Amino acid sequence: MTTAKTALVTGASSGIGEATALKLIALGYTVYGAARRTDRLRKLAERGVRPLAMDVTDDDSMRSGVDLVVAETGRIDVLVNNAGYGSYGALEDVPQEEARRQFDVNVFGAVRLTQLVLPHMRARRSGTVVNVTSMGGKIHTPLGGWYHGTKFALEALSDCLRMEARPFGIDVVVIEPGGIRTEWSGIAADHLEKSSAGGAYSRQAEAVAASMRSEAMVKRMSPPSVIADAVGKAVTARRPRTRYATGFGARPLLALRRLLPDRAFDAMMARSVGLPR
Repeated sequence: MTTAKTALVTGASSGIGEATALKLIALGYTVYGAARRTDRLRKLAERGVRPLAMDVTDDDSMRSGVDLVVAETGRIDVLVNNAGYGSYGALEDVPQEEARRQFDVNVFGAVRLTQLVLPHMRARRSGTVVNVTSMGGKIHTPLGGWYHGTKFALEALSDCLRMEARPFGIDVVVIEPGGIRTEWSGIAADHLEKSSAGGAYSRQAEAVAASMRSEAMVKRMSPPSVIADAVGKAVTARRPRTRYATGFGARPLLALRRLLPDRAFDAMMARSVGLPR
């Protein structure tokens, strides 16, 4: 058991999750970094993060992970639902099996883990659930329908949960990253080409994949530390904001989405990725 606050961070093996786990360690938390492959958590373990094998699509894995954290520390004060990936491809092309997996990882995994953690937070009448969505939970990009669908869904679920959990002293915070320099873009581009290269949407797929891998675009992206800093602010604030939008392009694009009519925003996004028109 420990008197230090305890945090559980999913998707901690790289990128935003890794940076967030290190930020919370620096803030004095006991941090469990969860990932499917614990061999990728060795560097974090050397910095004091406790590695935890967890697959957010496997209920038994999540149950055993939460049970272990509670058994060792007696508490979970912060849950950061960060695990996720981008499955891009034309809506017509992406197989239903892959579409379901995208929702299983990005939505149902986060919600199920939250269900398992909430009773422990309610018992202490305190806690913070941090859901890492994306600016893609408010805007849309070509060939990203399934991915955006998961992020829009997690935004709505977070809003409902915030109202439900507040009487128990639990805060629910949404983090909306913009362009962040991680493995995400390359993985999304790979999924896009696998789904839509060579078919009716191949010209669009080539343009969007090239934009994702563009060296100029990658250079403009923000480091994962900006998201970790936002999480740090949220979990240490007496009254955290409901949303933190940060990282390359997040605030300007969200503002433009509110201001522009749908077709004007469509045209702007198409131009931004060099989409043939």
